[in-house]
Amino acid sequence: MKSSLRRSLVLLAAVLALAGCESEQAVQSGPPAATVTTATVASQPWSDTIEALGTARANESLMVTAKVTETVVKVNFEDGDLVEAGDVLVDLSGRVEVAGLAEAAAAYREAEKQYQRQQQLAAQKLIPAGQLDTQRAAMESSRARLDATRARLSDRVITAPFAGVLGFRQVSPGTLVTPGTVIASLDDVSLIKLDFAVPEAFLSAVASGQAITASSAAWPGREFTGVVTTVDSRVDPVTRAVTVRAELPNPERALRPGMLLTVRLFQPERQALVIPEISVIQVAQRAHVFRLKDDGSVEQVYVDLGQRRRGEVEVLDGLSAGDRIVVDGVVKLRDGARVTEAAAPAPAAAAEDTAA
Repeated sequence: MKSSLRRSLVLLAAVLALAGCESEQAVQSGPPAATVTTATVASQPWSDTIEALGTARANESLMVTAKVTETVVKVNFEDGDLVEAGDVLVDLSGRVEVAGLAEAAAAYREAEKQYQRQQQLAAQKLIPAGQLDTQRAAMESSRARLDATRARLSDRVITAPFAGVLGFRQVSPGTLVTPGTVIASLDDVSLIKLDFAVPEAFLSAVASGQAITASSAAWPGREFTGVVTTVDSRVDPVTRAVTVRAELPNPERALRPGMLLTVRLFQPERQALVIPEISVIQVAQRAHVFRLKDDGSVEQVYVDLGQRRRGEVEVLDGLSAGDRIVVDGVVKLRDGARVTEAAAPAPAAAAEDTAA
């Protein structure tokens, strides 16, 4: 019995010793290295952007209206028509003015003939010079009445003052119009003027000639490019913002007056340290990344961030060009953890050769 108990104790001691060694080895070796992907911090061209919301306006815009009280004889356009400058849109009756024009033209022709006859007689000294002057005055008076009649008649032929697209027509043949009656809207949308407000803090960063891009919810994924043309001379004392106007070519007429556009204003390029945005871990007001060390482990580095763009962020402080940082796999890391880089996928050509 004693010898059997002794052997059991010796065996138990051996097992405990072996377990202790394995535990010590596990502690020394630590957890397995995490597999991550990395990127090298590098200096790249960077252009700061200012974002704002803007309202589209037509290059030229007006409401075509009547100038006189008259009846519409003919409407020469349909809703949404494209017209050129000078195209006749609406004819008003103007029968009285047409008759008056014929009368004024006849009176002018007669006065002109009388003046020419008396001019010949005056050259032969057959009539006094005063009589010729009287006839000249009568002729000029007749011409003035003819011009006035023509002007009144032109008010009864409504034309397009510039090329553009018409809106819905508001009159029909037979309609009695009065001064100010709206005929239709006319917009020149070949060029869009885009007005947007910029905070006064960015006033020094805005100037004529700067490039912009604009996007609209009506055209997802599409960007419209243009340039800044004017910066308002005043800052709004209520909003503390200055209005900026840009012009965007619109040959396809995709943009229309009144649309809300998201504007991005680009400043001159500069060099900046740029890292992938997914490599940054944001905790409250502080941000950090994991930088690779020479011994295969990582260290937590706090960074100061600047501007952001699609998938990238500018680093103002905390990193240097040439540092390698973890991009994918940052969530499972801690300061001092060991990592191994994931193998890059083989090129497609190499994969095909291997398969062959």
